[in-house]
Amino acid sequence: MNISWCKTGYLILCPNYVFSFIDTFQIFIEDQNIRNLNLKAYRAQIGCVQQETTIFEGTITENIRLGKLNATQEEIEEAAKDANIHEFISRLPEGYNTLITGDSVGMSRGQRRQIAIARALIRKPKLLLLDEATSALDTRSELAVREAIDRGSKGRTVVFATHRLADVRNADLIIMLERGRIKESGTHQQLLELDGLYAAMLRSQVMDLQQELHLSQ
Repeated sequence: MNISWCKTGYLILCPNYVFSFIDTFQIFIEDQNIRNLNLKAYRAQIGCVQQETTIFEGTITENIRLGKLNATQEEIEEAAKDANIHEFISRLPEGYNTLITGDSVGMSRGQRRQIAIARALIRKPKLLLLDEATSALDTRSELAVREAIDRGSKGRTVVFATHRLADVRNADLIIMLERGRIKESGTHQQLLELDGLYAAMLRSQVMDLQQELHLSQ
C-alpha cells in the first residue's frame, strides 16, 4: 500500500521522532500500538530515503552494504536491481568495486539517489519512507528514480512525503495536509472528483510543466 502525505507524516514514523508524538495520538502498525514496540526492532523494519542523498567515500558495494552490514554480494546486487541501478553499475570499469565519494563525480543526482534507495531496500523493510525522492532531478533521472520506487514498493507499505503530485498518482491513499491538519484524503480519482486542494494543486503543477516545456522549445 502506498500512502502520500507531507513531511509531518514522515517525521512521525521516523524512529528518531516517533516517541515525541505518541502522547498526542495513537499510531498502529499491523494492529500493534507503536508505544508497545521495541525501538530497535521497529527501526529494523524501516527503510528511509531522504531528500538530501548521503554518499560515503568508499566503493559502491560498501555504500549499499551500509543498509545491512552482513549483506552478501548477491543481496547487494539484488537491491541494486530493485533500485534500477544495477545495469549502470555493471557498465562501470570496476563495477561494484568502483570508488565513489561524497561528491560522486561521474554520477548524476538521480544515480546517487538510486544508490540510497538500494541501501534502504537491502534490509527488505516492511515500511519504506521516501522524502521528496524525485525532487531536484532532471527529467531522465526523475523517471529512473520513479521506476526504482515502483520496483521497490512491491510487497511493502510506502509512505511518500512529496509535493510533486505525479509521484503519488497511483497511490492507494493520498493524504493532503494543510497547516498540520488533514484537508483531504482518497485516491487520485476521488480527489479529482472532489475538486478541492489536490485538484487545484494538480492543475497548477500541470500548467507549470506546460510552461517549462514551452520555454524549452
